[in-house]
Order: sequence, then C-alpha cells, then structure tokens
Amino acid sequence: MIVLKATQDKVLSVLQSVAGIVERRHTLPILANVLIRKTGSALQFTTSDLEIQIRTTVDFDGDAGNFTTTVGARKLIDILRTMPADQTVSLESAQAKLILKGGKSKFTLQTLPAEDFPLVQESASFGPSFSVPQKTLKDLLSQVSFAMAVHDIRYYLNGILFVAEGKQLSLVATDGHRLAFASATLDVEVPRQEVILPRKTVLEMQRLLSDADGAIEMQFANNQAKFSFEGMEFVTKLVEGKFPDYNRVIPKNHKNGITLGRQALLASLQRTAILTSDKFKGVRLNIDPGTLRVASNNAEQEEAVDELDIDYNGDSIEIGFNVTYLIDALANMDQDMVKVELSDSNSSALVTIPENANFKYVVMPMRI
Repeated sequence: MIVLKATQDKVLSVLQSVAGIVERRHTLPILANVLIRKTGSALQFTTSDLEIQIRTTVDFDGDAGNFTTTVGARKLIDILRTMPADQTVSLESAQAKLILKGGKSKFTLQTLPAEDFPLVQESASFGPSFSVPQKTLKDLLSQVSFAMAVHDIRYYLNGILFVAEGKQLSLVATDGHRLAFASATLDVEVPRQEVILPRKTVLEMQRLLSDADGAIEMQFANNQAKFSFEGMEFVTKLVEGKFPDYNRVIPKNHKNGITLGRQALLASLQRTAILTSDKFKGVRLNIDPGTLRVASNNAEQEEAVDELDIDYNGDSIEIGFNVTYLIDALANMDQDMVKVELSDSNSSALVTIPENANFKYVVMPMRI
C-alpha cells in the first residue's frame, strides 16, 4: 500500500516539524519513532517524549484506505536529507516494514506497532482558548527565554512563567541572578491563568514558530498546555511549583536613569568582555555626569577600558555586573534606545525600553 507520495522537500519539512523532541537514546525504543496515521488522504505525524507531544496533519497523495505504523524518525529524516528537494518520494507499507523509494533508491525500514506508541493523555479540563499572532509569541519568547535557568534544583526556574489576564499576556523568566519580563496585548479578555512552561517546550516552540501572520491558539489546564497553529498541535506537561513573585523583584522608583543607544552600549560591553576571565565574567561600570566608563581585567593583569558619552546628571555610581547578563538582554532586543535605571552600587539595575512598559529586565549586581 502506498502511504504517501510527494516531493522530498514537502515530506522532509513535515517530519522536521515534529522530530525536534525525539531523543536518539531512550529507555523506550518506540519513542525514537514517529507515529504515522493515515485516514483517507489525511496523514498525521505524531512524536512524543512522554512530556511533550507534537502532531501535525497534512494531505498527501496515496492509496485510499486507512493505515497506522511507527518508524524511526531520525533515520527517515537522515535518508530524505540525502535526496534532491524536487525528487518525488514514496512511502509504502509491506509486512511490518516501511519502504522509502526515491529515484533509483530504495530503503526498507523496520516498524514498530502503532498501538504500542505512548500518546500523551490530554487533560479533560482545559481553560478557555485565546490566540495571539505567531510573531508576537515568538518575539515575547526571544525577549525572555535567555534568562531561564538551566538544570537548577529549583525546577520551577527551568522554564518560563506565562500569565494571561484581562487583555494582557506576560512572560517571565529568571535564574535567580536576573529576570526578564515581556508582555503583549491580546484581542480578547481572558480570565487569569498562570502556568510554567518547561525549558524544552520553550526551545521547541521557538524553533517551530514563524514570523507568519497566522495566529497561535493557546489553552491551559492544571498540568498541561496546548498550542495549535498551522495544522500543528503541541501538547506539553507543565512545571509544577510556585514561581517567584516577579513584581517584588522589579525595582520601582530608581532615582538615577540613563538613556543611551542600545547598539553602542552592547558594543562597549562586548569589547570589554574580551578581557574578562572565563570563570569570572565581571565588568565595572563607573557612571558619572556625562560619562559611562566600562572596565574589566583578568588574572593575567590585562585590562580593558571603554568610555561612552551619556546625557546624565545624576549621582556618581560604581557598580559591577556579570557582563554576559547585560549582553544577553541587549542582544535579544531590537530597539534603538535603552534606559538603564540604578539606585546605588548594591541595588539591582533595571533595563527598559523608553516609553514602553512591555519589557523589563532586572540584573543583580556582583562584587568586583
């Protein structure tokens, strides 16, 4: 039976859209497979790692009739990658095997029974669905995801907090040393919903979301989130735990503020970062009326100093930061100007965008 027939590029792009979560080594061998389910001309591809499940549905040419099987996802992708993009390829089923043909090539692949594939049990009680443009969510994720923790024992920090309330969707990430907050306005009012998406889900969403105008629909349950966009359905387990109260972390009423070009500040930090040591990424900022001085040194007694002219008449402040934390924030913004607000050398700094309350970045100082 011919399961599908299409050009290599079409089959490959569909498989790649679901294969990001597939682990090469797994205690359950079937989780290395993609579940292929054919119903008439509609083909459904599903992958799972027991916590995330991605499913996409497309129409392909093929024989009439229904069919299900599972086959190694990475192997299928690796074979397709070696074929020309415009070549017609076909998948045919024959006696517990799947045969991939393209041009004069033929590959016979082992399958595992579809009934053994562990589908994620979807929650019965999702909250109301709401949608935002894909590009909006993609931008929000990129503005905060760099601040997520990696393998922190406080597992609720290894992800992003989603808060939907009224007409506002806010995303927050923190690793305990810095915090990033970004928000966007929704078209509809939604009741308050607050969930923590795991790190792996966030990275996969960033990979899949496009800058297209299409909307992404979201629904949250107590222990699950569901996203639907472009013929795809993405279901993920949520992180349990209480996220820190981010409103208490964001400083209010800092008395000293500098507004300056984002690119100029980023370049200055990148230059001085070269002479920080790998273990100790500290830079010193000396802020005086008219001048911002950025300096770093290392164990080899080397030193970098960079000065920027600024429009500033506030207090003189000397403060140290992990330079990576500042660079990450500035590199993930695309605005021309940024505002840096400070109180003194021991208080956290607040980085914002002038005339825009939708982005806030807090970074703790470090002793240098």
